[in-house]
Amino acid sequence: MSSSNPNPRPSTAPRVGAPARPQQRPGTSSGPSAVKRPSHPPLVKPAPKAKARRARLLVSKVEPWSVLKMAFLLSVALGIITVVASIVLWSVLDVIGLFDKVNSLMTDIQGPEGGTAFDLMKYASLGQVASYATIVAVVNVVLLTTLSMLSAVLYNISATLVGGIGVTLTDD
Repeated sequence: MSSSNPNPRPSTAPRVGAPARPQQRPGTSSGPSAVKRPSHPPLVKPAPKAKARRARLLVSKVEPWSVLKMAFLLSVALGIITVVASIVLWSVLDVIGLFDKVNSLMTDIQGPEGGTAFDLMKYASLGQVASYATIVAVVNVVLLTTLSMLSAVLYNISATLVGGIGVTLTDD
């Protein structure tokens, strides 16, 4: 009785003692009579190298309210920087002893019969310096905000005459 193979496909495993052959895909042949198939185009074409887009625009109007808000915020930031910088500068000058040296220099200039000794701290204490810096910062906030708003209005007037400022935007 012959044994039946439950798997009808031929075995691809090499036989014992037979030389091993490389596996090939079905439908391909190797050798001199092999026919080359035409290569298929890829399923997805690569995107062509895009050129940088350019757009020429004109700034024909500047909204005064937005200029006012932005100028106010930036000038407040500048005011805070002014106050902090003046306090830091005063502290550094005090640590290096500049105020004491100025006081001794003024006392030497006055001489022994000069009367009361000169005290720079009476005119430039930390509290007074911080107060002066705060006053300067508040004045700067008012002036910069007003000038920025005025500049926006003047730009809008001149832009109606000239057309505005040309801007070129690129897409790099």
